[in-house]
Amino acid sequence: MTMTSPLTLVGGEDAATQLVGPSAVENELVDNATDKPDVAGTEPTGKRWDEWKTRLKKRAGLDFSLEYDALGYVASQSLDDDTSASGAFRAYGIWDLVGRHGANTGSLIFKVENRHGYTDIPPTEFGFEVGYVGLVSSVFSDQSWRATHLFWQQRFARGRGVSYFGYLDITDYVDVYALASPWTGFSNLVFQTGAGAIAGLPDGALGAMVGGFLTDQIYAVGGIADANGDATDLGGGFDTFFSDFETIKTLEIGRTSAKEQLFIDNAHVTLWQIDERDEAGTPDGWGINASLTRKVDNHWLPFIRGGWAEDGASFYQASFSLGFGYASIPGRDLLGLGLNWSRPNRDTFKAKLDDQYTMEIFQRWQVTERVQVTPSIQLIQNPTLNTTEDFTALFGLRARVAY
Repeated sequence: MTMTSPLTLVGGEDAATQLVGPSAVENELVDNATDKPDVAGTEPTGKRWDEWKTRLKKRAGLDFSLEYDALGYVASQSLDDDTSASGAFRAYGIWDLVGRHGANTGSLIFKVENRHGYTDIPPTEFGFEVGYVGLVSSVFSDQSWRATHLFWQQRFARGRGVSYFGYLDITDYVDVYALASPWTGFSNLVFQTGAGAIAGLPDGALGAMVGGFLTDQIYAVGGIADANGDATDLGGGFDTFFSDFETIKTLEIGRTSAKEQLFIDNAHVTLWQIDERDEAGTPDGWGINASLTRKVDNHWLPFIRGGWAEDGASFYQASFSLGFGYASIPGRDLLGLGLNWSRPNRDTFKAKLDDQYTMEIFQRWQVTERVQVTPSIQLIQNPTLNTTEDFTALFGLRARVAY
């Protein structure tokens, strides 16, 4: 196992790990293989498992992890149900098949999940249950089996560039930052990719991406993906991409002080455009997002992020977030606090809705080498679809076990 630097929840030394977010497969594998100073102070378990995986990776080029996650909420006020919970089994990995010992490796990336609800309303739908426009959780659903990743990754230019082709999750490479993972960071979409102001954000979507470092400090990432992508039906996604060709396109330009610091010292601007979708009945649209993060004193990671959208069926016409992450002992604990203002997209909801204000606080603990526990609170002022209450609080608890 390896150690990573403070507040870089993942590590890496090339574009394939530095240009993508914390929930990208390669970065999740790095994080899972990292020695962490856990709260319990126990000896690492599963050494034989780790040793077997190490031998497998060395012999066949295959690295993978198994993971189980769960999230539950209790709301102080709701329109109906006041509890919500869901779990997810996840299996993901990378299989280096071409140029294993060189800088320009070609690899097959895969991720399969089973997302299942414990309650009638899963967390992905719980926002509307409390009258909130948006997602209080972006991943804990009840969709059952799904494949979010099945694509070819190709490094080029001696690792300075990377390309994808296949079934992608565009949140891996669009508007990412260190606290964006819905599995280990913030839960509310306003503190994740796009701040709720990018339309679509499909996963399991057929598409392509190419990105790389133009200089040691400037990078660019562009991609195109099926806007109708459905991770529960990859075969159908092949048909919709080539028959309908209704796509979402993204382009990001960013700057960092150094390539190895991109994850924690980053400023970028993201442009996106989405086509009209006939079957979904949504219009075309476009928008712009911006993000600024910079590590301070090896413990703090403040951020300022926002976005604006013109149509496209995004949740918000405008969204602005600021906050910070703080690790007193990096790797063992992480405190996150975020504040957001959002204006629901009038075109999406066919009405002018009131602005919303959201605060999320979470405290993540690495209880043992394999187990994370994260209690959280979301405070929502003026949930715009709730006509009887102007405030609600969501008390959450998330758990993660990874091998």
